[in-house]
Formats: sequence, C-alpha cells, structure tokens
Amino acid sequence: MDLSVNLAGKVAVVTGGGGVLCAHMAKALASQGARVAVLDINEQAAQTVAAEIVAAGGKSIGLAANVVNKESLLAAREATLAAFGSIDILINGAGGNSPKATTSEEKSFFELTQEDMRFVFDLNFFGTVLPTQVFGEIMARQGKGVVINISSMAAFTPLTRTIAYSAAKAAVSNFTQWMAVHFAHHYSSALRVNAIAPGFLLTEQNRYLLTDKESGRLTSRGQKIIDATPAGRFGEAEELIGAMLFLCSEAASFISGTVIPIDGAFSAYSGV
Repeated sequence: MDLSVNLAGKVAVVTGGGGVLCAHMAKALASQGARVAVLDINEQAAQTVAAEIVAAGGKSIGLAANVVNKESLLAAREATLAAFGSIDILINGAGGNSPKATTSEEKSFFELTQEDMRFVFDLNFFGTVLPTQVFGEIMARQGKGVVINISSMAAFTPLTRTIAYSAAKAAVSNFTQWMAVHFAHHYSSALRVNAIAPGFLLTEQNRYLLTDKESGRLTSRGQKIIDATPAGRFGEAEELIGAMLFLCSEAASFISGTVIPIDGAFSAYSGV
C-alpha cells in the first residue's frame, strides 16, 4: 500500500474554492500533484485562486458555479472534463451561515423567516448533495473516487442561535454516511465518502458572532468557545489540510462514511 500523499494524475473539484478555507484546500491538493478545478459562485474569486495555483507551478482552472443550481454544476462538470479528462476528488466546500437565519437580541426565533432559514439549509445541504450527484456520477462511471464533505461542530450538538446551519450540518453528516454506503453497495467500494468537521476557525462568516467589530475582542460567545476548547485557541485554515489530504490518498483506502472532528478536542470536552 502506498502510504504517501501522492495525488499526481488526479483531478480534484473544489466547490467554494474562492473562499479562504477552500482556497487553502485547493492549493494543497495542487501541491500534491492534483489538477484542480476551483469552483465558486464568484467567478473572479475562483479564477484568482486558480491563477495563484498556476503561478506556483500547478495546474488549475477557475469556474463559476452555483452549488444549488444543477445546470450551473453540469456546465462546470463539462468544463472540467474538457480541461482535465476525468474527476477523481470532490471537495464539497461551499456553505456557510447568514445573520438573517440566526437568532439574536434583536431577532427572536419567532421572527426568523422560512425563506432565510431555507437559504442557509439549502446552501449547506443541497449545496453538498447536488455537486455529489453531478461530479459523483463521473466517479461512479469510473468505479473509483473520493468525496469529502464539510460538516461542523454544530452537527454533533446544535449550537445556540444557528438553527438552520446546525440542522443542515447534521444533515451533511448523515448524508456522508448514507452516500458512503450507497456508493459501495451500488457502484464500487473504491468510491469513498467522508467528512471533516472543523472546530472553530475565525472566518468572515462567523467573525460577527465571535469578535466585537469595534474592539476586536472576543464576544461572550467567542470566549465560551475558547473556554470549551482544550487547545485554548481558534483553529487555523491550514490545520484542516492534513486530514483532507490523508482522506484523499490511498493511505485512507479503507476509510469511508466517517466524520472526523478537527477541533482542538472541543467535541471531546464535557466541561469538567
């Protein structure tokens, strides 16, 4: 068995690849020899990341794609196949929360709208399912491939305030297990589906919840997270990379249907 992380000759698709976290993932995949299609609803952001990969000596294209629009994904699939000829790895990185679907002192649970909650749920859940249908179909034809979904600490225990996001990420974890079984039973055991569940990283999407905009200090919520994280800090984007690359490699050939926390032991800590 090859225990190295060697992705030479592989083709990876990364949704949400124009964002901070998934840009790191796209660049890491390219650094290990993969040819990378960077997908993002913001085409310019996708192309910028792809250009940075090419400038570093890798092979990449940047494509516009809306993960909740199947026609958009099909167009991106055809462009990826035209450029690289196959699809071996899918990172379902697109997702996130919205203040409109989050309770606060100004907005109670009873004021949240179905439209705003549906937007967040669809982005995270169907934004994982639809790309798996579109790009996973190519893997099913090939009889091999790797899908990595992005779950969350909110999937283990729902976080206060983030009702739609917590529900969606729990659904992503469940879908990860379901898809792993479905692929193995109906297509090939060489098709693997796993997820990583990041702990708390400061991003533009959660900064408003964890730090004060004026002072930059931790909010009460931010401090509670640090207190509940035995590592005593927020994680860094780069700290997701090791597990992601491992799951993409042949070293993880018997690992499927798992959700791996990368959280500084947050999910392991009882508070006592």
